[in-house]
Amino acid sequence: MKSLKVLAACAVLAVAPAWAQTAKFPDRLIRIVVPFAAGGGVDNIARLLANQLHTQLGGVPVIVENRAGANGALGGKAVQTAPADGYTLLFSAATHVLAKEVMSTPPYDPQTDFAPIARVAEAPLMLVIAPQLEPRKLSELLAAAKKEPDKWTAAIPAAGAPSHLATLLLAKQGNVKFTYVPYKGTQPALVDVGGGHVQLLMDSMISVLPLAKAGRVRPIAISSAKRSPLAPDVPTVQESGLPGFTYGSWYGVWAPKGTPADRVQLLNSAINAAMSELGKSGALASLGVEPVTQDVEQFKRYVAGFVTQSADLLKSAGFKPE
Repeated sequence: MKSLKVLAACAVLAVAPAWAQTAKFPDRLIRIVVPFAAGGGVDNIARLLANQLHTQLGGVPVIVENRAGANGALGGKAVQTAPADGYTLLFSAATHVLAKEVMSTPPYDPQTDFAPIARVAEAPLMLVIAPQLEPRKLSELLAAAKKEPDKWTAAIPAAGAPSHLATLLLAKQGNVKFTYVPYKGTQPALVDVGGGHVQLLMDSMISVLPLAKAGRVRPIAISSAKRSPLAPDVPTVQESGLPGFTYGSWYGVWAPKGTPADRVQLLNSAINAAMSELGKSGALASLGVEPVTQDVEQFKRYVAGFVTQSADLLKSAGFKPE
């Protein structure tokens, strides 16, 4: 009888999920640092993840802490210098991994000073223009920009952000030149597009969609390979005459360098499970976001390739780090 109990216990352990917490980790509050202000797209996704991760880890408290500033570097530095125990994590956008490419004196090397945990989600960008402008299609916009390049300015919410890189790629593939105007965030850039102070903005769809639906900016195209159910009437850039054009914002989780490998693996599995659940529930779809599940090595390779491609794009556009 005793042997049967032992076998039963072993069977339970054998089918336990890989992310199930151990007796040692995690057994106290996990802090997820978001290096941007509360209420933005990155923050919203991080809070969904935190709530679901709390459930996946059997009730371990998971909170989000906003540490905005320095184009995301303030929050990044806070995590880099935190104890490497797996209890302090960074949730950020693709901008995080390009610190060396867009800053003249970067505070860290994103690829060597952090332990990558997981790439969790991606989302399309939407190109919008000032509503008083004539173009209704991307082909018309590009034709107008070629005819009068001095009259076309593009808002850039943050250097090295997906918005910046996608706009550079659009100009390159569309064979046009824009004048780039830097902003401190999406909202002031979006307000200026709506007011006609700059002509266009390409940023995360969920950030620009409310003003597009309200008619305060005009949606032209989205950057994904297929149309979004949130804006089914807006064509893709590919449909609009630039075949092969796809670009998206993406989001990931990092820990301080030196975090034990077993804790990194446990967090990767737990976060992947949490994002899968959020995808099934529809919570991400309402934000225009699709879940991504990758193991640690896949995430590391993805980042390396992304940094190389982005550096080449910035260099070809003549971008100089500030």
